[in-house]
Amino acid sequence: MKAPLAALLTGLFGLWSSFSTWAEPAQGSFIASQRCEAFQSIRKQSNPDDLKLEPGRRYEVVEVNKRDYDWLRIRIPGSATPLRWVSADCGSAEGIAFNTGKPAASGESAGACNVPDQHDGYVLAATWQPGFCEHARYNGKKPECEGLDSGELQISHLTLHGLWPNRRSCGKDYGHCVGPGMKLSGDTLAYVRPWMPNFRYGTSFGRYQWDKHGVCQTQMDDDTYFRRAADLVRQLDQSAAGQYIVANIGGAISKRAFYERVEQDFGSRDAQNNFLLICSGKYLQEVRVSLPRALKQADNLVGVVDGQFAESRARDRSECSSDRILIEAGGR
Repeated sequence: MKAPLAALLTGLFGLWSSFSTWAEPAQGSFIASQRCEAFQSIRKQSNPDDLKLEPGRRYEVVEVNKRDYDWLRIRIPGSATPLRWVSADCGSAEGIAFNTGKPAASGESAGACNVPDQHDGYVLAATWQPGFCEHARYNGKKPECEGLDSGELQISHLTLHGLWPNRRSCGKDYGHCVGPGMKLSGDTLAYVRPWMPNFRYGTSFGRYQWDKHGVCQTQMDDDTYFRRAADLVRQLDQSAAGQYIVANIGGAISKRAFYERVEQDFGSRDAQNNFLLICSGKYLQEVRVSLPRALKQADNLVGVVDGQFAESRARDRSECSSDRILIEAGGR
C-alpha cells in the first residue's frame, strides 16, 4: 500500500473510531460563538433543514461523543428534530457533568432502598388528570382539580405525575434518599407547567416528587430532572398509544387496542411489558412506562427505551381490569 493512501485510511479509521464509542450522557450548557451547522448525524454530516446555531445563544447539552469531547449533542428549541450535534469549536461549554452513578450489586441490604443511585431503571407516571380528579380518592387539596371543576383549567393531554428512579428489589419502597432541596428556575417552571398543571398554583407537589424520588438519582439536578420528565410525558402523549387516548376523550378506549398501538410503535410485542394502565374503577387514571436506567436522549420514547423491554409487566392492584376503559372529559 502506498504511503499516502495508508495515511489517509489511518486518518479515516481514527475519525470513525472517535464516533464508534459514543455517546456519553451529559448535562450542562453550550454557548454558541459562531453560526455553525447543527447535524442530525456526525458521521453523515446530515442537516436536511440547514439548521444553524445562533451566536450568543445558550443551549442545553444532553450528550457528548466522548469524555474528552469534540462534539456535543444539544437541544435546539423550535426544531422538529431538536437534538443536534455541534462541534465543540463552535462555542464554549459550561458546567458539563457526566453520568457517574452505578447500580448497586445484587444481594445488598434493604438499606439500599433509600441510598441514591441504586436504581436499575425509571418509571414514568403520566396522569389522565380529568379521570384522576373526578374518580380517584385523594387526600388533601388539589387546586388543579378545582380548576378543572370550575372550567378555569382545560386539559386534553397526559400530564406529569412523576419520574421515579426504581429498584426492583425494593418494590415500591425505593425513595426518600438524602439530597439537595428543590430550587427550580423560572425558566424551568414555565417549561414544565403545561405538563404538570399543579405548577400553575404552586410547587408543593413538585417538591414532594423531588424529595421522594428525584433525589434518589444524582445524574440530573432539579431543573434538568423536571425538564426531562416533562419531555418524556410529551413524547408519551404524542405517541400512537397516547393519541389514541386523546382521540377518545369523553368516550372509551380498548385496553387491547392500546397495547396493539404500543406494539406497532416499538415494533415488538415485548414493548407491551413496559406499559401499565391504572384505573379508578372503570376510568383511566394513569399510564406508567418502565424506562432504562440510562435515559438515552432521543426524539421519541422508542429511542429512549432503545429495545430494553421488561421481561414481564409490572403488577398493581389498580391496573385496569376491563378491556373497555372510559376517558373522562375535563372542564365544563
